[in-house]
Amino acid sequence: MRFLKRFQWQLIEGSMRKPLACSLILTMSALNAAGALAAGAQSNPGACSDGDAACLDTIQVTATKRPESTLEVPAATTIVGGPRLRETAPQTPMDALHGEPGTFVQQTTPGQGVVIVRGLKGSEVLHLVDGFRLNNAIFRNAPNQYIALVDGQSLERIEVVRGPSSTLYGGDAMGGVVQMLTPELRFDGDQWRWNGRLRAIASSADDAFTRRAELSGGREDMAFSLGVTAQDVDDLRIGGGRKLPQSGFSQRSGDFKWQARIAPGHELMFGLQYAEQPKTPRHDALVPGFGQTAPENAMFFFEPQQRRFAQLRWRIDTPNMFFDSAELRIGRQVMVDDRRTRAFATVLEERERNRDTTTGIAGQFGKDFGGEHHLSYGFEFYRDEVESSRARTNLTTGATTIRQPRFPNDSRMDGWALYAAHDWRRGRADLNYGLRYSRFDISIPAAAPAPGLDLSPDDFTGNLGFAFELAEDWRFVANLGRGFRAPNIFDLGVFGPRPGNRYSLPNADLKPEHVLSLDAGVKFGTERMSGEFIAFRSRYRDKITSVLTGDTIDGALVVQNRNVTRLDLWGVEAGGRYRLPSPDLELYATATYTRGDEEIDGGSMPADRIPPLYGKLGARWRPNARFDLEAYNFYAARQRRLSARDAIDPRIDPEGSAGWTTWNARLAWRASRRFDLALRVENIGDKNYREHGSGLDEPGRNFIVTADYHF
Repeated sequence: MRFLKRFQWQLIEGSMRKPLACSLILTMSALNAAGALAAGAQSNPGACSDGDAACLDTIQVTATKRPESTLEVPAATTIVGGPRLRETAPQTPMDALHGEPGTFVQQTTPGQGVVIVRGLKGSEVLHLVDGFRLNNAIFRNAPNQYIALVDGQSLERIEVVRGPSSTLYGGDAMGGVVQMLTPELRFDGDQWRWNGRLRAIASSADDAFTRRAELSGGREDMAFSLGVTAQDVDDLRIGGGRKLPQSGFSQRSGDFKWQARIAPGHELMFGLQYAEQPKTPRHDALVPGFGQTAPENAMFFFEPQQRRFAQLRWRIDTPNMFFDSAELRIGRQVMVDDRRTRAFATVLEERERNRDTTTGIAGQFGKDFGGEHHLSYGFEFYRDEVESSRARTNLTTGATTIRQPRFPNDSRMDGWALYAAHDWRRGRADLNYGLRYSRFDISIPAAAPAPGLDLSPDDFTGNLGFAFELAEDWRFVANLGRGFRAPNIFDLGVFGPRPGNRYSLPNADLKPEHVLSLDAGVKFGTERMSGEFIAFRSRYRDKITSVLTGDTIDGALVVQNRNVTRLDLWGVEAGGRYRLPSPDLELYATATYTRGDEEIDGGSMPADRIPPLYGKLGARWRPNARFDLEAYNFYAARQRRLSARDAIDPRIDPEGSAGWTTWNARLAWRASRRFDLALRVENIGDKNYREHGSGLDEPGRNFIVTADYHF
């Protein structure tokens, strides 16, 4: 306990001079069987309910594309299940990953958020929704706003596979895979049954009010669900009481799902999802940042941001000579990224219209051989079509001129792949290996001043995973993976003004990126304790990086994407949970440390936006079936290792991001069989702080009330 007090004091002062040592000490404390600490990212089989964020025996479907216990799979995984999602009541899906091992959450502007996995972000991490790629051809290799267009209130779970997963998932799965899953519909009997939920969430720091209504009905052979969500968020009050201007937003979302057993062993699912933020301000462009005396823009709105998604899935569970189970899916996603901007001291307003339409077809198959061997194989095809235009209007005269669009209009990117993976279990050992072939056909039409181009990069990627049962509840796990990412339309053709007083020029000579990653560690899950300790090392080559060219356009610094970076990443991810059966008390802790070094043109520097040491500590007490009490804190050490781009980024203090810690509490009360009420108090000390790399400060003292009525 004396160590913990000293550790917290160091965090509060922001003077963590040896973050790796602190990380290792905290981690080993969490994993020590005699200690009272352990972790909220994974939990033991006997201590938590199905789908809990921390269960090591939680059944995941992402790491191996089939249901398996997280304790059994060789990969490093983070699972946030339905109960935890409902407790955190996230504004965006990524908010639920705060403090979890290997997942650092960054927020550039209100209503948006991304997760950084092992120091990688944006298009370097693959994001899926119910198995369909959220990543598209205009995804940036930097924080972006698109993930917020998945309704966090509609999700049943979030699964994160940390580390390259290119065998099963292909391009963009360089740092890992983040999959967001909606509920599977299951009803028993031949009579129709119904249930539903009304949810209301109110928070004081931003006067936010979220409403959710959902209804589902079904019987054994057919079911459906329907849900709608509305969010209205006012300007944010940060620690110390100051209100942030231009930090409010609203969002409307809806979802529909239908599942039916059309024959024995055959099931169809049809799903629809819709989300829109009508007018969200780009806060960091409208408020002066570090090193700025005035904001970059007088006006900058995402107007609107929108996502429309439809998917049809056919599941087959009738074994034959080719497969025991199969899944075929076809889907279509339209992402709208429209913007309205105006610089200071000008009457010229710019309107952008950007759309990416993704059509995908995929099939995956599984076959067991003799109980020791399981073969997974499949195919994928995705097509992205990009539409982009930009017009400038003189607000005084009304005259309109056509401008160079942000992305090359009528661009197209096709990607297809074949893969196979073999899982061989023998005795106490489990060997998992696979190979994937990927090819991309990229077509960008000529549009002055940028030339047209046609590229067809392809490559083989693969992985080798190993797990060994050290004891009944202990596993040694190791993974070696090679990833490959082809440049997308954003990388190849982005053109025009960028945040941070930059102006981007396209580059037709980009090549694919490659990563080689190794991780190893232990997982354990006993009746009292569970957790994990994973160390990783990644070598990223030909990384696409935005670099300064030395030129200026209208006073803005000219940047261009180039294959100039060699990036080395390494770190540790740890967590553990300790449970006292009487009273029903759980203690948990997590810690993640990442270090990144990159080389550009022979020079060495710290890598971009690498998170500091971060994690959480907490205790949870359930005195009876009606009450649930939890006290916890989030923490982050100071981050002084800044890249040259970090140092001039107005979102980041050039002296480095300060360390911080917040204390938080939650009380949940099951008032009746149908009604649940919860009160959460975040940042009790009203600390003023900012997550490293974020574009706005975090909420001050925040009272959050959640009410659920089930029927």
